[in-house]
Amino acid sequence: MYPIAPPLLGWFYANRRSLPFRDDPTPYHIWVSEIMLQQTRMTAVLPYYERFMKTLPDIPALAACPMETLHKLWEGLGYYSRVHNLQKAAQVVCETYGGELPGDYETLLTLPGIGPYTAGAIASISFGLPCPAVDGNVLRVFSRLYCDEGDISDPAVKKRCTERVMEHQPPDSPGDFNQALMEFGALVCTPRSPDCAHCPLGEMCEARAAGCAEELPKKAPKKDRKVQKVTVALVRSPKGVLLEKRPEKGLLAGLWQPYTVEKECTEADMLAALTSLGLHCRTVSPLTPAKHLFTHIEWQLSGWIFDTDDTPSLPENMLWLNAKNRDYFALPSAFGAYRALIVV
Repeated sequence: MYPIAPPLLGWFYANRRSLPFRDDPTPYHIWVSEIMLQQTRMTAVLPYYERFMKTLPDIPALAACPMETLHKLWEGLGYYSRVHNLQKAAQVVCETYGGELPGDYETLLTLPGIGPYTAGAIASISFGLPCPAVDGNVLRVFSRLYCDEGDISDPAVKKRCTERVMEHQPPDSPGDFNQALMEFGALVCTPRSPDCAHCPLGEMCEARAAGCAEELPKKAPKKDRKVQKVTVALVRSPKGVLLEKRPEKGLLAGLWQPYTVEKECTEADMLAALTSLGLHCRTVSPLTPAKHLFTHIEWQLSGWIFDTDDTPSLPENMLWLNAKNRDYFALPSAFGAYRALIVV
């Protein structure tokens, strides 16, 4: 196959989007943007990125940020383990590398939350190192270019794709080449209805020649999610809405939520549980059933709104959310269906 770099880079320089982390590609900017963009659309990420950088302009600021502030900055992006690892890595960088990301691919891989793709993006874009940065966009582009029907979730297929990327990557502009592949996959060689008519690589694309571009890449079907019944008690008192903090490990680690039991409970069950906390509640109405999809679990939520006049001392893992403190605590998107009832 002819080298794809000249037409691809020509297209990129003429069509690339102006993005804040692309216009100022410091290692910190590239790192944070790539972590945010994992499983999240660009349009959703941009306002979060701008706010995050305004609040935490450098790695030492990220390393020292209080956890509740960090959660609030991330609120709505989901997959909070990403920001937890981001801070852990920032702390390591401050302790070991003087607060600056190391300009070495293998060293970047040792940091929490940084895998081959993120390490390759930072190393190539910010440091100009000849490294691959193979994400879903790149896998799709190369599956079509080579009409490769291998399952892209297969490590051997991903390795083959990575080797092909490096065969085409120009050593004098690895960062631009990697960004061009990502941009091309996002804007032209899209998952559905790729714009083959305006593709700068059309003459080299084997899948286009075979008429099967939209059928690629191949990927094994996802396993069915485990269904988890979840019962929510939205308790209102003169001091606000009751929240409890989740355990520091596991799903939604360390985040605040309404009083929740991860199984199906009756109204009597929930009232008894609340009574054990010193809260004598009366039922107002049932909550509208809702669901939330995690990667491997589907939460099916239901429950009740309760009112109480009791405001006893609460355990350390509970608090009343109200107008005075609501800007300090992040509410997981898993409870988004009830957000308007919680954040009042």
